[in-house]
Amino acid sequence: MPELADRLARFLEDRRQVPADTAALGACLDELIAAGLDQLPLPGSGRTLQRWQALAQVAAYDLSLCKLYEGHTDALAILQECGAERPAATCSLGTWAAEPAQARVHINARDSRQDVRLDGRKAWCSGAAVLSHALLTGWDEEGKQQLVTVALDQPGVNVTDAGWKAVGMAATQSVEVLFEQARGHCVGQADGYLQRPGFWQGGAGIAACWYGAAQGIAEALRSHCARHDDAHALAHLGAVDAALYAAAASLRSCAAWIDANPTATAELPVRRVRAICEHTADSVLRHTGRALGAAPYCREEHLARRLADLPVYLRQSHAERDLGEQGRQAANEPAGSWVL
Repeated sequence: MPELADRLARFLEDRRQVPADTAALGACLDELIAAGLDQLPLPGSGRTLQRWQALAQVAAYDLSLCKLYEGHTDALAILQECGAERPAATCSLGTWAAEPAQARVHINARDSRQDVRLDGRKAWCSGAAVLSHALLTGWDEEGKQQLVTVALDQPGVNVTDAGWKAVGMAATQSVEVLFEQARGHCVGQADGYLQRPGFWQGGAGIAACWYGAAQGIAEALRSHCARHDDAHALAHLGAVDAALYAAAASLRSCAAWIDANPTATAELPVRRVRAICEHTADSVLRHTGRALGAAPYCREEHLARRLADLPVYLRQSHAERDLGEQGRQAANEPAGSWVL
């Protein structure tokens, strides 16, 4: 979809001023939607890489905007995978699927088989103050997880200011939302959210966001090295170049695997690409900081924001827990599976 990439690039270039607060972030997302730039190829459609390239483009521009854009486009993909309709053509959607023990939403009544009433608390609700709808995970009467779409402009929804004190990614306002007999509409089958092929496919989209943000930060180091004959900075750039090249190759390989196996579980390929992209992002942050010193953190507003945002976004990884599960799965692969 080169046309999509070009249109998205022009859209972002025309907005040199990165959204400074939550309201501006929501307005920018609405403009993306109105321009049709949320219509990404679906995972496993044969154009998975083009989908991830769009996410990486937005991440390189602004990671807070990317957080809302990724959640919205992920929700659209989930709705299509489940055979459900989008609430409205112009709606903005969040995908809220975090399930900490102290913050859960339950279906406590039904107006029909699909139309339900929700009670409870949802945590980590990015963009709650500026989105029109959410696609969230709740729990039904039998204790099964259920996807539900909810309009956020109704009396039973209370967007709080609790649970979000971040400096990085501050504009996303990933706060807690309270539901009290809020109306929702069930999507897909109970316990279907984690079982879909799209669950792991969507997880790799997050890695593309990490990659895009890291690539955007690395451009500052490349620009410095193009202007200065600085041996130490060049060595750092060499390390960054190798890391980004490896991560890009892993994303291309994973996208091709998903397109060739669209209905298979992509858990191990996606765990691998997430681990590689996380390591690359950490490497870019480390090398760029060591090469450029304090100035990017203190004197360059846009770059300072990127440097603050990316560590927060990276914590969507579960670090050693994820690596441990990846190792468990790798241990069950046949001997010789790493042979070139």
